[in-house]
Amino acid sequence: MTEETHAVIILFGGSGDLARRKLYPAMFGLFRRGQLCQHFAVIGTARRPWSDAYYREIVSAAVEDEPGATAGQVAAFASHFYYQSHDVTDAAHYTTLKDLAAKLDDQYAVGGNRLYYMAMAPSFFATIATHLKSEALLTSTGFNRLVIEKPFGHDYASAKELNDSITATFDEHQIYRIDHYLGKEMVQAILALRFANPLFKAVWNKDYIQDIQITLAEAVGVEERAGYYEGAGALRDMVQNHIMQLVAYLTMAEPAAKTAAAIHEVKSAAFEALHVYTPAEAAANFVRGQYAAATINGTRINGYREETGVAADSLTDTFVAGKLGVDSPSFAGVPIYVRTGKRLRRKSTQVTVTFKPTTSGLFAGAAPTNLTLYLEPHQGYSLFINGKQLGTTTALMPEELKYRHDPHAAANAPEAYERLIGSALAGDETDFTRWQEVAAAWHFVDAIAAGWADDPTMPTYPAGSMGPSEAFELLAKDGHQWFWQPTHIRLAD
Repeated sequence: MTEETHAVIILFGGSGDLARRKLYPAMFGLFRRGQLCQHFAVIGTARRPWSDAYYREIVSAAVEDEPGATAGQVAAFASHFYYQSHDVTDAAHYTTLKDLAAKLDDQYAVGGNRLYYMAMAPSFFATIATHLKSEALLTSTGFNRLVIEKPFGHDYASAKELNDSITATFDEHQIYRIDHYLGKEMVQAILALRFANPLFKAVWNKDYIQDIQITLAEAVGVEERAGYYEGAGALRDMVQNHIMQLVAYLTMAEPAAKTAAAIHEVKSAAFEALHVYTPAEAAANFVRGQYAAATINGTRINGYREETGVAADSLTDTFVAGKLGVDSPSFAGVPIYVRTGKRLRRKSTQVTVTFKPTTSGLFAGAAPTNLTLYLEPHQGYSLFINGKQLGTTTALMPEELKYRHDPHAAANAPEAYERLIGSALAGDETDFTRWQEVAAAWHFVDAIAAGWADDPTMPTYPAGSMGPSEAFELLAKDGHQWFWQPTHIRLAD
């Protein structure tokens, strides 16, 4: 049975899109599972002059269509929500917020526990953290935890400045940096796959692995995010966080225990083992691209530079592919190929591990064995092995062993944000990123950006393709090719 958490949750950015789409449904899931029950309250803050009643209507609308939701559950859940119009730069507003939190603490008997959630632009993070300290909002009788969303900086220098400003108020163990990929079912399943199965545990190293491929493909374009995306691009938006976290899970050593401390110890070592490129190496091992206009099934799809809010001469990357390496005893020399992009042929996040083919014995020259982990939109595994063709021949043929989670069961499992908010409330730091990891990832990504800095060219790829030709040439130089090469075009999933 889920243990109930007592807490006042203060949500900075309570009127925002993230709160409506992700945070309120996630909290509602925790409410229905019993982790949030009687002893909690949520204070939503934003500049808009809303009333509690109107705010509860917003919250109710965000969760009423959740599968199996009843009107009674929605009303009971929304009754725990309160609203305060708040200017994050005004110290006086924090005094009002402090008084409201204290009142709700008594009303709901939460024991001084506070979860501060920053669902706002990162430019406000330091301001909020500073005022939480100067206006004495942190309690002395319960826990004080801070949840922050990405992007955590634009490069290492800005990330360090932001981290320094936050750690002036909160200790590292109180900071929960969300990377929602770490809350996904199949990402959390990687450790079980690697360390609970002797079949894979014994061969998960440079002696048996030929290469690892990570693909995070999106069928959609930038949509309404052009303002943010122009300042970020695929490298900073996807590689620095999601892909780097996957690389760590795929290459880290086995933790000594299933504890946050043990897992972060080996994850940090994996990040430190990343081979940071020189600018010349970065230019040779990473390519970028930008989607161009194309007509698909009779529908014209705009190119990136035609999107609203995008500069006509923009050099923002909407696609990145690269080869990286890990300087650890277990993985030295194993190429890890990564790619991510918008307006690609189909939406899919997947990891393929290709094992070296046998070079001696009866079947020397047999095809490699491929293990694929499907993270989304489908969840499961696929293992391509060499089997014998039917009949009297001894010729080989590829055979697929596959498993997919039942879609209905998967839909009823906790979504990533529900898992992560639940973990933050429970004080479990396992599935959040530590500063050491963030710093190492930025060092790696900054080197890639430096390698592109003096190159004014921007390869393009037609919307609905799988990226520019340079991404395929990158693997061809090593005698490899992308394992996943979909042919069916899907504009959106």
